[in-house]
Amino acid sequence: MQAMGEDVAWDERTSTLTESQHELVSGGGLSKRFSNLPLWLSHPSNIGAFYGLLVSLALILPYYMTEEFWLPLWILHASLLMFATAFLGMFSRLINAFTKRMPMSVNRKLLYPMPFIGFTLFTLIHTDLLASNDYTQYLSWGLLMIPGPFYIHLSWAPRWRILCLIEDGNNPFKDIPAKEYLQEQGEEIASDDSDLMEVVESFESEEE
Repeated sequence: MQAMGEDVAWDERTSTLTESQHELVSGGGLSKRFSNLPLWLSHPSNIGAFYGLLVSLALILPYYMTEEFWLPLWILHASLLMFATAFLGMFSRLINAFTKRMPMSVNRKLLYPMPFIGFTLFTLIHTDLLASNDYTQYLSWGLLMIPGPFYIHLSWAPRWRILCLIEDGNNPFKDIPAKEYLQEQGEEIASDDSDLMEVVESFESEEE
């Protein structure tokens, strides 16, 4: 948690931002939780590794029930998964440092069920209820791993860059007004994301 002095300093840095810009910086419920963490801890690679850890913990039971020497195998696969998701988070951070792309929403209806579908396929394969081959193995691991790095690449890595700029006392919206950004991008990406839709609607209400 931040100290009182840090909270005051943060309020001073964000005092020039409009309400809609605040909404864009803080994002939805998940991003708001990450935004409350120290910047070093909420680095995209750390968030990626955390997602890999969550997925790995969910896989303990299938490994325990189906593998004789389950613990060493689980540790190996968990380490590889966390490394891969952390690497993808770092890659997204580097890409965003060059492109300076603003945060985008993710299609929750498409993204959120993917880990559960992947976990189901993984369990069916390891219990021999589904034929095991390269295709089904890659599909199950892909469904398990993709959602976290996808969210980080589209939403969190750009938002983390903005938070770093604000922390350094810079205005991330100096060269690109939030209103212009939302008008251009909102219709394409916000139809399935209530957080950005609320921001777009707030602009419309201010104009009326």
